[in-house]
Amino acid sequence: MSESPDPAPPARATRIAAAAKRPARGLIDAYSGEHGVYGVVLVTALIAVAADEETDLDVIAFVVGTTVVFWLAHLYAAAVASRSPRHGRGESLGAALRHGAKHSSGMLLAMLIPSLLLGLGAAGILDEDTAYLIALASGVVLLALIGYANAARNGSRWPWRLLGILATTSLGLVVIALSVLAH
Repeated sequence: MSESPDPAPPARATRIAAAAKRPARGLIDAYSGEHGVYGVVLVTALIAVAADEETDLDVIAFVVGTTVVFWLAHLYAAAVASRSPRHGRGESLGAALRHGAKHSSGMLLAMLIPSLLLGLGAAGILDEDTAYLIALASGVVLLALIGYANAARNGSRWPWRLLGILATTSLGLVVIALSVLAH
């Protein structure tokens, strides 16, 4: 007599699948959080402003340097705000800095994909102008993905997911354009 296959997945496979989802969920959460969206807008605007830089390596240095300065400003704000009786959580300065670093990590994450794309131009793998344009476009693609992911997580049906893409992308482009004009 043959045994029928067990329709339930083995416990190990279920644990592996769940573990694989955690980093992906963390990545999506970091990008779609307030600081991740801010970071994507900031980095895309910085790349646009850096159009006159000589090389893609110069653009990378400008984007990374400026983004790190803005991230440090957010850490500073978290530390100062944690000392305020109104906003304080009664935590130590170190805990406030750790909380601020975790909360604002999306800003740093936002510069990775465009910097890697610019790096392809700096390394000669892509033409520098092509790498620059792809890095610039990656910000728009990231905003579209964020809009879709947020709508999907909220259980929205596909028409609302498309609307999420359009709204997030178009409003992001307006903010990016305003940021470029301000510089």
